[in-house]
Amino acid sequence: MDKAMEIRNEKLAEKLISALKRRHYDACFCKDTASLLDRVKELIPEGSSITWGGSMSIRSTGMTKMLKDGNYKVYDRDTATSPKDKIRIYRKAFECDYYLSSVNAMTEDGVIVNIDRNGNRVAALAWGPPHVIFVVGLNKVCRDLDSAIKRARCVAAPINMARFDLQAPCQKDGVCHDCLSKDSICNYISIQRQSHPVGRHIVLLVGEPLGY
Repeated sequence: MDKAMEIRNEKLAEKLISALKRRHYDACFCKDTASLLDRVKELIPEGSSITWGGSMSIRSTGMTKMLKDGNYKVYDRDTATSPKDKIRIYRKAFECDYYLSSVNAMTEDGVIVNIDRNGNRVAALAWGPPHVIFVVGLNKVCRDLDSAIKRARCVAAPINMARFDLQAPCQKDGVCHDCLSKDSICNYISIQRQSHPVGRHIVLLVGEPLGY
């Protein structure tokens, strides 16, 4: 990575960590994917039960493979054998020790924005598992809440829609139409101001672009 970018990332991460701690999150900066994986292994005790949402950020780092290969009790919705089995795994998230997720956007002062089709992810982030780990590439950081919501709706959602066999306007032209399609993936929008209880959410900032 370019040296100037490394310097900027370190300064931005320092600002974000200070903001997140004021909002009662635990937070740290991982320079790259390798240090991220090391940090996750430090955070999650062996034998813990773990699941995650549909995050491409987490999958792209190799984290899911690392956890499935390790000494953990993993509930992976990608291995579901039927729609009913997938729902079972969705519900299991509320009982797991750790829930892993990325974010669709984060403001420079530590407000987290996520968007969902089914609501299972934002529900687990808000309540249920005692520990939530956010993996956040610095490419997700936005100036303020308005720009964070715009990023979630106009950047992340159309790209995510391209992964699915659904029919919504953004799938045709890559642009958000603020639609009311039955296939919309923007049904539930979560704006998270703080971590509650204190320290329940852990934010791992990563100095590499991750996800959409």
